[in-house]
Amino acid sequence: MYAKFFKRMLDFTLSLGAIIILSPILIVLTVVGAAAMGGNPFFTQDRPGKREKIFKLIKFRTMNNKKDKNGKLLPDEKRLTSYGKWLRSTSLDELPELFNILNGDMSIVGPRPLLVKYLPRYNKEQHRRHKVRPGLTGLAQVNGRNALTWEEKFRYDVKYVDHITFIGDVKIIIDTFKIVLHRSGISSDTSATMEEFMGTSETAGK
Repeated sequence: MYAKFFKRMLDFTLSLGAIIILSPILIVLTVVGAAAMGGNPFFTQDRPGKREKIFKLIKFRTMNNKKDKNGKLLPDEKRLTSYGKWLRSTSLDELPELFNILNGDMSIVGPRPLLVKYLPRYNKEQHRRHKVRPGLTGLAQVNGRNALTWEEKFRYDVKYVDHITFIGDVKIIIDTFKIVLHRSGISSDTSATMEEFMGTSETAGK
C-alpha cells in the first residue's frame, strides 16, 4: 500500500520542501562550483530509472575534464579536485538530485542510479533493482556505501525492492544522516570513487 500509493506523494512533498529550505545552500554551491570548476558547476548524465527508463541525473561536479595527450579523460583520481573531494565527503554533490525526485525520475530512498552501460552486465536477479525508482540514498548506502563490493550492493538493492515499508524508509533516511556526519564509506578500498562494474562471475558469492 505504501509503496504503491503514498511513497511518490511523500517524495514530492519532501523534495519540494527540501529544495525551498536548502535553496540558499544550492545557490552558494552553484556559484562556488562555477568558480572552482571554471564553468558549469553541474554534472549531468543518462542513468536508468524505474523499468530501466533512461533519465538525466543531475549532480554538482566534483571532477574536472582534464585529458591526456590522446584526448582521453584522465583517471578519476587525477580529475577529482580538492573541492570535489569535500563535496563528496559531505554528500553535498547529491543535492541537485532533489530536482530528479521532484520530477518523478527518482525517489528519496531506493537503489542508487548507476551507469547505463551496466544494464547488459546485470544478471537476472540484479536487474530486479530497476523494479522501483532509484534513490538519493538506499539500503546499500547505509550498510557500507562504496566500501561494499558490487555484488553486496546489489543484494541490498534487491532486498529493498522486496521489502519496501514506510518505517524502513524512515530508518534508512535517519541512518543516512548518521553516515553523512561520520563521512564513512565514501570510496572503495582501491579507487578514489568506485571500480567499474564488469559483471558478476558465476562463482561470486559461492
